[in-house]
Amino acid sequence: MNYLQTYDYAIIVVYLIGLIGLGLFLKKRASASVEDYVIGGRNLPWWMLGFSGMASFLDVAGTMLIVSFLFMLGPRGLFIEFRGGAVLVLAVMMLWTGKWHRRSGCLTGAQWMIFRFGDGLGGRFAQLAKSLSVFIWVVGMLSYLAKGVGLFLSMLLPFEPMTCALGLVAVAAVYTMFSGFYGVVVTDLIQSVVIIAAVAIVSFLALDKLQGIESLSALAQSVTGNANWIKATPSTHADLLKGYEAQEALLTFALFYLFKNLFFSTGTGDDPKFFGAKNDAECAKLSFLWICVMGIRWPLMIGFAILGLFLVSTMFPDPGSVTQASELIRQFHPDVTSAGWHELVSNIINQPKQVDPALISGLQSLLGEQAWQDKLLLVGFHGDVDPERVMPAVLLNQIPTGLRGLMLIGLLAASMSTFDSNVNMAAGIFMNDLYMKYLRPAASIRETVFATWGFIVVVVIIGFLFAFQVKSINDIWGWIIMGLGSGLMMPTILRLYWWRFNGTGFATGLIVGLLAAVIQRLAFPDLDERNQLFLIGGIGLVASIAGTYLSGPTDRETLENFYRKTRPFGFWGPLKHSVDEQTRADMATEHCRDILAIPITLTFQILLFLTPMLAMVGNWPATAVCGVGLAVSCIALWAFWLRHQKVTVTDEGELGPQ
Repeated sequence: MNYLQTYDYAIIVVYLIGLIGLGLFLKKRASASVEDYVIGGRNLPWWMLGFSGMASFLDVAGTMLIVSFLFMLGPRGLFIEFRGGAVLVLAVMMLWTGKWHRRSGCLTGAQWMIFRFGDGLGGRFAQLAKSLSVFIWVVGMLSYLAKGVGLFLSMLLPFEPMTCALGLVAVAAVYTMFSGFYGVVVTDLIQSVVIIAAVAIVSFLALDKLQGIESLSALAQSVTGNANWIKATPSTHADLLKGYEAQEALLTFALFYLFKNLFFSTGTGDDPKFFGAKNDAECAKLSFLWICVMGIRWPLMIGFAILGLFLVSTMFPDPGSVTQASELIRQFHPDVTSAGWHELVSNIINQPKQVDPALISGLQSLLGEQAWQDKLLLVGFHGDVDPERVMPAVLLNQIPTGLRGLMLIGLLAASMSTFDSNVNMAAGIFMNDLYMKYLRPAASIRETVFATWGFIVVVVIIGFLFAFQVKSINDIWGWIIMGLGSGLMMPTILRLYWWRFNGTGFATGLIVGLLAAVIQRLAFPDLDERNQLFLIGGIGLVASIAGTYLSGPTDRETLENFYRKTRPFGFWGPLKHSVDEQTRADMATEHCRDILAIPITLTFQILLFLTPMLAMVGNWPATAVCGVGLAVSCIALWAFWLRHQKVTVTDEGELGPQ
């Protein structure tokens, strides 16, 4: 099967060659110093960092997953993605954790541990533990990205999913290795333009389809069984397909993840973009832009969901044929698991001559002799339409030839932006916090860069191999956010808000939490995500406190330096008198403004994502209400918080007046 034409292939090849060429072009500049390689020498403008943030938070795997929930639920699918895809963490990163990390003057989150805990045994233990956690996190993210990209590309190319993923990962790894943070930001900016073009194309096609239909709500109900598809508010219960039962208690699920992400986000902020920002004001501006441009993702995804409704309605007028086709495949392959389902289906479609003729004959009888391969792409393991394949199926069947290649590179650009950001973060920590600090302190920058390239290759290979064990995108994403995220949660929060917390406590909590998350994944992979939070997060909390009191507090000089520069709120009583009375008053004003801006920012962000989706599905009363709320929250955010952000750090690194 060949879904792409010569023109489509030409666009893709030129794009990928261009990325590698750009990496080679930026190689010299990126290799000038460690600071240049890791955070771009702190010379990149805030608007480039903001667009880079948007691109780094988009990927094919996440887009396919969110489209699957929007396909099943309509705009209310946004509330399921409170667990991660709605990026609620950006609110707290914008308001205070981003600038807190920038004020340190560090290059990486691991180096920040020395700033917080000192360069003694505890601080170095924390630095190494942080490095380990980043490497594990990046391996998990790479496996997630490889799984999604593989599923996506295997629907367009005659190869198995992992083969497709390998090709794309190799290209992304090469330009990230050569160009460092400069390459990440510049390519993210280019990829943002491509992504915006993809949004425009899909939105136009979806709106054009809607012109010829009497009721989108009726179509959605006939395809998904959901009578409330165009509604805006989350219901207490939502009917989802088998394999997604954990998300059916929609309102409870959304509230749980709203508070979970608000709590979790208080420990974030050590992103290279914040370390690379020039001052506090630019931290605020890049974060606000980051949130705003993330909004363009949602019209793209609801557009795919709308086109998916039309496609499934046309391809499967009899939904029972999907169930029968799934059962037939499992009769011939009784040992197939959900993790191996997509590889099996791809082999059946792309290599039918190597498949039992009786199976092919049966599938042709059920799905049609001419279109059986196209339809089989959407048949899921559980006997339903596979919602995670709706987006690539739409690309194949609803996007005109010629535009298909442009759309494809837009979606691949999203994945590669996420890939390069994660790999660059891990590479920066390896270079700055391991190789140059412990392994080869006297190494030249050239030697260090070569060593970092080798590290990138190893991490990519490990992440790629781990992807073979992943059942589905939803499965691995749930574990990354809840299992692995819960293991990291408590020590990363305590380090910012409790003066007595020390490097030993951080390292102990982090390592024990990581071990708990890995053991849970291996021994209890089906544990409910909410239970993962309480169990693994609780283990990490106990280990953090125990480790803290097994050793003495951080030395006073280090704590005072941290407190004066960072200006955190929380349990810092013994340190408050290390600054003068006027500074304490300024800090109190800043803290009050930051905290009270939380509900305004979250309201703005949620309505920014929801309003355009409601407009696209034609729910005009809800669009009007949300639109007014969006305008009011935007004005309030500017008046109450954004206009008060000032440059607060001088070239010498000392805090100036607020």
